[in-house]
Amino acid sequence: MDKRIPVTVLTGDPGVGKTALRHRILSEDSARRYALVVDRADACGASADALVVHTEEELFEMNSGCICCTIRGDLIRALHTLLMEQSGKFDAVIIETAGSADPGPIIQTFFIDHILEQRTRLDAIVAVAGADTIVRNLRDQRHAVQQIAFADQIVLNNAAAMDGTALAAVEARLRGVNPLAVIHRAQAADIAIERLLERGAFELERGAALPSDFLMPEQHAGDGSDGDVRAFSLRSDVPMAFERIDEWLAALVMGRGADILRGKGIVDVVDAGGEHRRLAFQSVQMLHEGNFPRPWAAGERRASQVVFIGRNLDRMALQTGFMSCAAAGVENFALVAAA
Repeated sequence: MDKRIPVTVLTGDPGVGKTALRHRILSEDSARRYALVVDRADACGASADALVVHTEEELFEMNSGCICCTIRGDLIRALHTLLMEQSGKFDAVIIETAGSADPGPIIQTFFIDHILEQRTRLDAIVAVAGADTIVRNLRDQRHAVQQIAFADQIVLNNAAAMDGTALAAVEARLRGVNPLAVIHRAQAADIAIERLLERGAFELERGAALPSDFLMPEQHAGDGSDGDVRAFSLRSDVPMAFERIDEWLAALVMGRGADILRGKGIVDVVDAGGEHRRLAFQSVQMLHEGNFPRPWAAGERRASQVVFIGRNLDRMALQTGFMSCAAAGVENFALVAAA
């Protein structure tokens, strides 16, 4: 059992219900004691139900060999202080970001910092969006695109104010940016909190696996209004050579990490001994990990599917690179793009 402290990140513009959702979690999840980390740039409101730490966004680049990533120094200090000085007084952490915050550096902070990696586990990125404003924000605000693209869960708040057709169009736009996120319709942040907590979105097995019925949204021409962020899915029934796919994935995220926001998937690989193995991988910009959490189950269909969310990506280059990793043959490859 993983005893590390779960961390949930709430993103979203002021006024869309982010703080209301945080209050709901703190008041309804009586089984856990929370520490709350909130940016000074956002009005917070008193939280008698949690330890409260204020931060001011402090970004800096960290270089390690070929890897360069941006992390949040303020979060490292705040969480280290909580872990050292308030140990035993909280069971979970909520990070409520400023409205314009980019989730990327927050996620990378948990991948890079060894203390946080050992003592905490990033559980999910929850983006709160106003049903009546998010389409405009995706067109006009880069941070809105980043928040939706990195999200695991999207709470589409004030959904009751829109009719079904308009709401479906909003959800289609969100899925065009991020087909992996689960969208929850809500009113006044009224959502069962168990649908948002303990998601394990960054656990390699749970986070990398795609639902068996996963389909990309219908393709349509983009107009650049969402910052040219697109999702691409690569599928194959042909097994991959482990060394080839490992090298290709590493080169891809290191070379295009600034543009590839997230990646995840399961790959059927053949090792040097000819054994089929089930490779799970996930990436956040230039950081990636891959492993074999479990073997293929008896009777389980051995196939590969990976999804990348990013901007300015060359679909044919992705397809060609993926195909070049095949252990034998290149039949049955498919590339799907969503705008």
